[in-house]
Amino acid sequence: MKKSLIALAFGTLGLGIAEFVMMGILPDVAKDLGISIPMAGHFISAYALGVCVGAPVLTLARKYPLKHILLVLVTLIMAGNICAAMAPNYWVLLAARFISGLPHGAYFGVGSIVAERLADKGKGSEAVSIMIAGMTIANLFGVPLGTSLSTMLSWRATFLLVGIWGVVILYYIWRWVPHVEGLKDTGFKGQFRFLKTPAPWLILGATALGNGGVFCWYSYINPMLTHVSGFSAESITPLMILAGFGMVMGNLISGRLSDRYTPGKVGTAAQALICIMLLLIFFLSPYKWAAALLMGLCTAGLFAVSSPEQVLIIRVAKGGEMLGAACVQVAFNLGNAIGAYAGGLAISSGYRYPALTGVPFALIGFTLFLIFYKKYQSKYESS
Repeated sequence: MKKSLIALAFGTLGLGIAEFVMMGILPDVAKDLGISIPMAGHFISAYALGVCVGAPVLTLARKYPLKHILLVLVTLIMAGNICAAMAPNYWVLLAARFISGLPHGAYFGVGSIVAERLADKGKGSEAVSIMIAGMTIANLFGVPLGTSLSTMLSWRATFLLVGIWGVVILYYIWRWVPHVEGLKDTGFKGQFRFLKTPAPWLILGATALGNGGVFCWYSYINPMLTHVSGFSAESITPLMILAGFGMVMGNLISGRLSDRYTPGKVGTAAQALICIMLLLIFFLSPYKWAAALLMGLCTAGLFAVSSPEQVLIIRVAKGGEMLGAACVQVAFNLGNAIGAYAGGLAISSGYRYPALTGVPFALIGFTLFLIFYKKYQSKYESS
């Protein structure tokens, strides 16, 4: 495996911990700051909205070398998470989470292009999946570690860990990622020209709504597992490891299958799996074995759609590849924000209901992916 791809994966590892650890430490943060769990869910939304704001700023950096852009983004990751660790109250933490989210989409946008250009011939999807693997490994090891730190020490230690990890990312990107030829400058307006066609909107819509459906449920996974499934608080860390294992396997299998078949076909199938899993979670979550199994399968589906989405948007965004790749993360995190909000509204009916709320979101996401697969795959998937 190329060291450059490992360095890029180190970056998504840090981003993955920063984004997903909030689900595991939500009750601790809420208790420490004296707020309700639905209100603490705003920290998830703040990060996601930071992603939405940060990604379009890439259009201003289009003339700079891709490696230099990555180094600046990693510096911002460090700053945002260190501020979160020191936040004295709700509003400061909300602002810190927003700042932490700013480099997220931009990093994925630049990193996806670098990964695909460094890949061996015919291995573009797999290279992108390796970069994304850092985020899945974050859920396998980083998020459980962060959850444990929150329980044993403080939730602040978790964000401090991400800030310190940023130093490691900075070093290895500087050391291992080679100079990659910049993208052709199509001008400011040229960056947005690809949005005039339906294909990218189908991918972005499928990403936002499909992933939003998952986050209706996953944003409140901790209270569901303890209050509905009957797991103890001590069981949450190994369960988060199981969820992370599902993400790792879903991502890596999807990357390989996308190169063998097509990203559109794999993404559509994975989105269909998500719809089924969310519905089953609603009905079967009171049973421990079912809740654990379905959690692993649903998180596998969540990341099985990630590399297909990332690869496809680069192919349909000719002239605006960097913005397009970042926009997938905007859509992903917009879905994250909407899902966390919608799931919070459903909690009043019980902790099972966020999963049911996510089903129509996921179903619409599947429909949009299917339309893309049927109408546009032949044009773009061989690009």
